[in-house]
Amino acid sequence: MKRFKILRRWFAQKFGLARLICLALLVLFAGARLWDPPPIQELRLRTFDMFQLIDPREKAARPVVIVDIDDKSLTRLGQWPWPRTRIADMVQNLTKNGAVAIGFDMVFSEADRLNPEQVASQMRYLDDATRAKLRELPSNDQILADAIKRSHVVLGETGLPEVLSELDKSLPFSGVATVGEDGAERFLFEFPGLLRNVPVIERAAAGRGLFSIRTERDGLIRRVPMIMRAQGNIMPSLSLEILRVVTGTPTLLVRTDKTGIKSIRLKGLEVPTDKNGQLWVHYARRDPSIYVSAVDVLDNAVPPTRFAGKLVLVGTSAGGLNDIKTTPVSRAMPGVEIHAQVLEGVLSRAVISQPNYALGVELIAALIIGLLVIIFTPNLGPVRLVLVGAAFAAILIGVSWFSYTQHRYLIDFTYPLLSTTAVYLTLIFASFVREQRQRVQIRGQFAQYMSPVLVEQLAQSPEKLVLGGEEREMTIMFSDVRGFTTISESYKHDPQGLIELMNRFLTPLTDVIIDRKGYIDKYMGDAIMAFWNAPLDDAEHEINACEAAIQMLEQIDEVNKEREQEAADGGHVYIPLNVGIGLNTGIGVVGNMGSDLKKNYSVLGDSVNLASRLEGQSKAYGFPIIVGSRTALAAKEKFAILELDFIMVKGKTEPEVIYAIAGREDVMHSAAFQRLRNITIEMLGCYRSRDWQGALDAIERGRKSEDADTLEKLFRLYEARIKDFQIDPPPEGWTGAYALLTK
Repeated sequence: MKRFKILRRWFAQKFGLARLICLALLVLFAGARLWDPPPIQELRLRTFDMFQLIDPREKAARPVVIVDIDDKSLTRLGQWPWPRTRIADMVQNLTKNGAVAIGFDMVFSEADRLNPEQVASQMRYLDDATRAKLRELPSNDQILADAIKRSHVVLGETGLPEVLSELDKSLPFSGVATVGEDGAERFLFEFPGLLRNVPVIERAAAGRGLFSIRTERDGLIRRVPMIMRAQGNIMPSLSLEILRVVTGTPTLLVRTDKTGIKSIRLKGLEVPTDKNGQLWVHYARRDPSIYVSAVDVLDNAVPPTRFAGKLVLVGTSAGGLNDIKTTPVSRAMPGVEIHAQVLEGVLSRAVISQPNYALGVELIAALIIGLLVIIFTPNLGPVRLVLVGAAFAAILIGVSWFSYTQHRYLIDFTYPLLSTTAVYLTLIFASFVREQRQRVQIRGQFAQYMSPVLVEQLAQSPEKLVLGGEEREMTIMFSDVRGFTTISESYKHDPQGLIELMNRFLTPLTDVIIDRKGYIDKYMGDAIMAFWNAPLDDAEHEINACEAAIQMLEQIDEVNKEREQEAADGGHVYIPLNVGIGLNTGIGVVGNMGSDLKKNYSVLGDSVNLASRLEGQSKAYGFPIIVGSRTALAAKEKFAILELDFIMVKGKTEPEVIYAIAGREDVMHSAAFQRLRNITIEMLGCYRSRDWQGALDAIERGRKSEDADTLEKLFRLYEARIKDFQIDPPPEGWTGAYALLTK
């Protein structure tokens, strides 16, 4: 307990009591979100309802027709249930008119009460001959089964809260397989019992699916289970089974991860679900045009084109049959239309989903924004405070709305907004209390030493009191500090100082790269690997990379000036930092790479290897920035480009012309650079044509030119090669390419 008090006091002194309370609030709200009590659920669901009301699904096509057992049909044909022969006639008419598949949002769980066998047994005053003739007739159930066999019919079934009878395992079940984490079935909604159709009808159907729909706590239907467990068996929903039959998918593939169900895959379709296997229905507004009265189907009063190529659902809108539901876009929608909405959304790929990672996104958003508020709010004035609060709220709402409208993802903004608001109000209150206390303290502390007017100004403005897995063209960069081993050895007794030094020069170099639209791939000790034109497109990636390289050298010069002055003041040895940079443009494969445990966004390819080799050659050629030919070609109008060599790097079979960047456009147009450039061109021309003496003469003239010391290392390099070639000439067919022996 004593240690806890000491720790709490240390935090309070270090970060302030208000911030400590706000951190506790963040943890408290995160726990509340994980617990997810009903009030938080209601707020989240109401937000998603609002999204659908504002921007419902637009119907681009109408692939579904509903055959409606409506009040008109019941008035004409009598009460429900109708004889199965009438249902058989309906199936035959729909099949004849070109229906692709027929789904029944109902279950034929009992034998037809008008089966001839039933009539023969139950009707009085029939003579024996009539009873015998009736018993010889086929049952109504068999007639319906025969009609079903000649069509693509999916029968509806329903889950029950209790087991009414043993399940007949000989009846067919749809194939379902899981891919991913084992045991994800535990996330599925489970019904202890299952109500199926009579066996003769069940065996005749092309598929079977559950039409059970779970309402939310407030009675709305927002999500429809696409796959469930019923009496120990995994079974698809009615709409999913219709899609399976239509697509000819033998087995449904249920994709899972540790958090639950992710999606269900069919041929050509993938249905995203929440962790419980439910699809968030992307509702369109009620559409009476997709309804056809059942009596009109039986009377053949509907044009055949109405059903040709369509999925047909048979259900009811009659009030007396009690299948009216409430949805986010309608107070009264027949249950069969919800299945139709599911089919339309999936077939048009206009579905919404709350991905399994949504909770993580919400928690991280609440944490990041909460921490930003905790860090910056106490230092802001009241006007900025209001503006920042409004900005954070707008960002949260905007990101959530953007995710819905552009990607159809349901990301909740209410929880991060609530969490941030609580932190925000706490800090405002704490700031008010602190300012009042601070003013009292300032008045008491300075009243004896300052005029009342100045004390009041200080009290009103206390801040014045300062007390202390894709392939694309990219430009790749490698940079490294020359001789860093020697520098690090000078810090062998001061490892903290070495770390500070690394941070001191890596920070500005990193800032330059990021400012010029580059991406930091990784740090390798004192080295940096970066690239341009990924993940975002950059039409001038070569120019930006070259400019970044020059600015990096300028930043290093600034750091060296500071360090030199510090060394002179401290009386210790000054060792300058010198950076070599290699740039190359080419095709690379960029994406998330690594293992199942950890992945990084990185790039691979020959262009990457060449950039690394070029960086390694910067010391040998005497220029800190060496670039490949494609980089030089793109940057030649903006920078002073100087051709250096035609090399064959180790590990490659094709030679590469390499160049140095000697400066920006002002250097390129200078007379001194043009002279050096002409000398270099002449030297390389003679060298590649085996005119050794001509190359040496060009080198001598170059040494007499202004600023010739810039090329001294290059001249020495070629002098050494030429002397070797004078003794041992290159072979016939030599192109001038020089094979590097080191990487």
